[in-house]
Amino acid sequence: MKWYYSLLVLLLFTNYSFSQNIICSPKDKQAIKDKVIEIDGLLENDFGKTLVAVGKTFLGTPYVAKTLEIGDTESLVINLQGLDCTTYIENVLAFSLLLKDGKSDFETFIQKLETIRYKNGKLNGYTSRLHYFSEWIADNEAKGLLTNITSEIGGSIVTKKIDFMSTHRELYPFLKDDDDNFKKIQASENYLNGQEICILPQDQIKASEHLIQSGDIIALTTSIKGLDITHTGIATSEKDGRIHLLHASTVGEVVISKLPLVDYLKKIKNNTGIMVARPIHL
Repeated sequence: MKWYYSLLVLLLFTNYSFSQNIICSPKDKQAIKDKVIEIDGLLENDFGKTLVAVGKTFLGTPYVAKTLEIGDTESLVINLQGLDCTTYIENVLAFSLLLKDGKSDFETFIQKLETIRYKNGKLNGYTSRLHYFSEWIADNEAKGLLTNITSEIGGSIVTKKIDFMSTHRELYPFLKDDDDNFKKIQASENYLNGQEICILPQDQIKASEHLIQSGDIIALTTSIKGLDITHTGIATSEKDGRIHLLHASTVGEVVISKLPLVDYLKKIKNNTGIMVARPIHL
């Protein structure tokens, strides 16, 4: 990826209300324009179906981890050349909202991406990013972008200490040598540990599968100590009539799981179940 990062440019939009630094390559800026053209006409009355249609336009996009860990300070990173499971969801949702609003400009896209990716919708340093996906769901629900429906489809409350980032400080460049960021992450974890997390256990998903709709965001819960979610994707109802997972797979690219979600999860080490969030068509 050295060739890609050598092309990165830092853009400052001083005449726009979006005042934060943006890291984007000329290739990615063009990719946004191309994507807007590609998704034109995909808007449906069912916003979930719109998300799936937009999500499928990314099929084959390479999986690349840690694309947001760039530079010395937190910036809004735009990278459509390689996606991890979270940046895939964020970009699909941002483009779907762009389509829903009838917009096509770069500035509106980055505004939506910032809204989705950061606490309260504003970039304010590394710790403002929604690192834990359960918090990502809760924060975007508070913004009115989605609804956590896990409890409605049979989920139950679990208690688990969330502290993976602070107990694995060495894995995160922005935490390793920055005590201020470290303390703020600990504070975020303490807040999370005061909130209830609802999950649908793996052995109960089949009974509730009919309640999951295309376009629902699926977050995979885990037994790994200190961690809430290990992976995420988009539910899609395929030709077999079953719910599958449309996701940026760690095996290499954006794909639709060959197995239905229920069977796919049984092969995921340490998986305990799922959280389900339904995007809202405002």
